[in-house]
Amino acid sequence: MADNLKKNMIGAIAWSSINIFGIQAIQLIIGIFLARLLMPADFGIIGVLMVFISLSTVLIDGGFVQGLIRKKDTTEQDLSTIFYLNIIVGIVLYTILYFCAPLIARFFAQPDLTKYSRVLFVIILIFPLYLIQLTQLLKNLEYKKIAIANITSVIVSGSFAIVLAFKGYGVWTLIYQQIAFHSVRVVSYFILVRWKPLLCFNFSTIRNLWSFTMPLLAQTSLNAIFGQIYFVVIGRLFPLNQVGYFTQANKYSETVNAATQNILSTGTFPVLSTIQDDKPRILRVYRKLITSVSTIFFPFVIFLIVAAQPIVVTLITEKWLPSVILLQLLLLANLLTPMFTININVLNAQGLSSASLRLELIKKGLITISIIACFSFGIEIMLMGFVVANFLAYLFSMITIKKTLSHYYRHQIGDLMKILIISLIIGAITWMFNHLDISALLKLIIQGFTFFIIYIIVIRIIFPEKLREIIALKSKKE
Repeated sequence: MADNLKKNMIGAIAWSSINIFGIQAIQLIIGIFLARLLMPADFGIIGVLMVFISLSTVLIDGGFVQGLIRKKDTTEQDLSTIFYLNIIVGIVLYTILYFCAPLIARFFAQPDLTKYSRVLFVIILIFPLYLIQLTQLLKNLEYKKIAIANITSVIVSGSFAIVLAFKGYGVWTLIYQQIAFHSVRVVSYFILVRWKPLLCFNFSTIRNLWSFTMPLLAQTSLNAIFGQIYFVVIGRLFPLNQVGYFTQANKYSETVNAATQNILSTGTFPVLSTIQDDKPRILRVYRKLITSVSTIFFPFVIFLIVAAQPIVVTLITEKWLPSVILLQLLLLANLLTPMFTININVLNAQGLSSASLRLELIKKGLITISIIACFSFGIEIMLMGFVVANFLAYLFSMITIKKTLSHYYRHQIGDLMKILIISLIIGAITWMFNHLDISALLKLIIQGFTFFIIYIIVIRIIFPEKLREIIALKSKKE
């Protein structure tokens, strides 16, 4: 049983990694082309509208995806009921947003947002068409099929967007790219999952899942709102090109942050749910996850902070230099986010969705306070407040883990600090290369080579067991 769990965990995380990092890598390449061809204001327009898309997709999901994944005896009636519910909610939301489009345009003082939003919001009608197919794949840990569908969608929609950008479509390029992505997803999931809904709607399915899904819905709604809240604040108070700079910074930060969170959420929640009643076992798996993720994530993020300027200049030219400091602050703010996500998943897997909701409420409250206190001092100071809020939120999550898993604070801190201190020291050494009077590309190569060579040597000396685990895992795969 233990071997099967470990195998499922490794397989889930492996294919989740291929899926997420494959998507992020392709989007990064496509984004480089689009950033060079389009203007900051074009990205600013999409940035201020995505908050409505994000919140709408969360409301359509309603927390029922995780509810169906966790439900041990899911039936075809359950799947069909939630499928129709998703479609109904999608239609209602699109109708509301269609008629509210002029109000959105007025709020941001951008009259053209009315026509842009009404087209972009078509995504809300498309999303429900493949959500249940995705749920079934997640429940069955079929991450290979998810990777195929998602990577195909990114390649097709991205290629389409590059063609439109070259033809001078401007902001419409980004709008059609989003619509194309979700449309290709519908086709891909219908091909990969041979499922048709029954002609039934069972209210008992909704009632049975309600108590678990409602806290999750509140939690994910908060995540969606606060994941986009800076776009709203910046879009309302600053010119659209500033939103564009923030959009690029956020995109590169999310390439790391969202990828890691998605891998941890999709790859660990279903597996942790299978051992939800065995707390000692959950604690062992939890500590293993924390140490493994920090060993990879901390040095990577510290390096990106150090090398942010040569990265931005090399990839999307000096036109985007104002994005550098914003990128560094966002990366720092999300340094502990993967660990916070693991804590949330551990709580949800045990059915403690109300506890995870409280943590999210605390986090969002701290972010709100930081925005109110700092927005008048400018974007950079506001993001510094974001850094402080995220770090404090993780401290609160440590308290909850201590109570639910009897996991002592000294162990929680000890599992993180060694790797973090090593990464910071190597980052400080690498930072000195920023003063070299050489091209951005050459500077980036030198910094990257220096950082990771030193890191590997240090890990080999201080944590040889980590290398042995990687070698052992590789041998098993072969």
